[in-house]
Amino acid sequence: MALRLVSLRKRTLTRSGQAEQAAAGFTVKSGWACAVLIAGTRSSPRLIDSRRVEISDPDIPDTKQPYHAGFGTARDAGDELKRLVGSVKTHGRKSMSSLIGEYRKTANLTAAGVVVGSLIDPKTIGNDHIRIHAMEGQLFREVLIAGAERSGVHCSVWRERDLYALAAKQLKIAEAVLRKRLTALGDNTDGGWRAEHKAAALAAWMVLSS
Repeated sequence: MALRLVSLRKRTLTRSGQAEQAAAGFTVKSGWACAVLIAGTRSSPRLIDSRRVEISDPDIPDTKQPYHAGFGTARDAGDELKRLVGSVKTHGRKSMSSLIGEYRKTANLTAAGVVVGSLIDPKTIGNDHIRIHAMEGQLFREVLIAGAERSGVHCSVWRERDLYALAAKQLKIAEAVLRKRLTALGDNTDGGWRAEHKAAALAAWMVLSS
C-alpha cells in the first residue's frame, strides 16, 4: 500500500530554509495501520505519502489476532499470549520508528492524528467475542502511539465516527465539501484511496491546522 508521491529523500524547505511543517495521520486496523503524511497549510494541504504500516509481525500470523484462539474464542492467559503480545509491541514500535525516521527526511514532523474504531475500555464489555476484538484494537492503538511518541511525535486520537463532524467544525468547512476535498487529495496516488486513507489524511490535516 505504499503510494509514494514524492521522493522521501528530498526535504521540502520553506523560504526561511527550514524543513516544511508536516503532520502524519494513521487509521488503525487489525494488525496494521494506514499511514499518510500531509504538508502545506490549513487551507491548502498536500499529500506527500500514503502507505501500509505493519503493527503485527508478518512472520508470526497469530500476532494479527493475538487474543483469539479461534473464531470467537479467547486465547488463554499464559506464555503464548505473552509471546504474541510481546511480538506485536516489538515489531510495531520498530515499524513506527522506521516510518517516522523516513518521514523526517522529508519534512518537520512532530505530531500525528490517530483514527480508531472505538475507545471503549474492553473491561466494560460483557460479550466475550466483542471484548476480544476490543482488546486487540486497544493493543494495536497503544503500540502505534507508543512507537510514535517514543520518536517524539505527539499523537491526538479520534474515533472514526466522530471524525468528520469534528473536522468540519475545526476546519470551518462544510462536511460535504470536506469529503470532496479529501477525495481530490488522493487524485494523484498510484494505488487505492479508500475510506481508511481519507480518515488518516483528515486526522493529519486537523493536526496540521492546529
